[in-house]
Amino acid sequence: MRNRLVVGNWKMHGTVASAESLLSGLVSGLEDTAAAAQYAVCPPFVHLPLALQMAAGSDLQVGAQDCSEHEGGAYTGEVAGPMLADLGCRYVILGHSERRQFFGDSDERVAAKSVAARAAGLLPILCVGETLAEREQGIATQVVQRQLQAIAAAGLQVTDVIAYEPVWAIGTGQTATPAQAQEMHAYIRDFLSSQDAGLADSIRLLYGGSVKAANAAELFAQEDIDGGLVGGAALDAQEFIAIIEAG
Repeated sequence: MRNRLVVGNWKMHGTVASAESLLSGLVSGLEDTAAAAQYAVCPPFVHLPLALQMAAGSDLQVGAQDCSEHEGGAYTGEVAGPMLADLGCRYVILGHSERRQFFGDSDERVAAKSVAARAAGLLPILCVGETLAEREQGIATQVVQRQLQAIAAAGLQVTDVIAYEPVWAIGTGQTATPAQAQEMHAYIRDFLSSQDAGLADSIRLLYGGSVKAANAAELFAQEDIDGGLVGGAALDAQEFIAIIEAG
């Protein structure tokens, strides 16, 4: 039985004051929740120490939004996996479409980062997904398969998480229908099964793309969707808690 997981990706948002307010609302609001889902937040690097401090002693876990494929060295501006693990991070998001689009994270680089993250003791959340143009061309599954093959070649583990995020639904207000989301999640599950049946049974698959309280329950009710990677809605404590409770 795969445990539900809901992860909030704060992206490049937040001052110290707003981060403290959001974390306070989450920690206090989740104290009495009956939700069965596990949950985590992934703030910008500068807010990780605050998040870890405020989440200490609660069930709220903390992750980072990226890590380097290098263990350390002369890589100005990069953050290594061992640094994140040393802080106390549990998860790290890798291959988010914004990293792929704006910062040149190729399939191969994402795969290398996944190896580095696992070596540091982090649990990678590996993002895959197609653009609107690719979906309209009818090659969505081919694109996702290519991305999956790269990370599978680097060695998947049962503790990994895969997040399907149709790029056309991220931050746009558009959401894949539950049927569309389930179709791709089932395809991903089948791919994993072709690699190793144990992987298919154990790896959690999250949906990411304009997830909000209003659509979370219907998305999470799909057979192969094990939770969500939440963007904008994760910046509102009550909204994010409602999404967690939908899981």
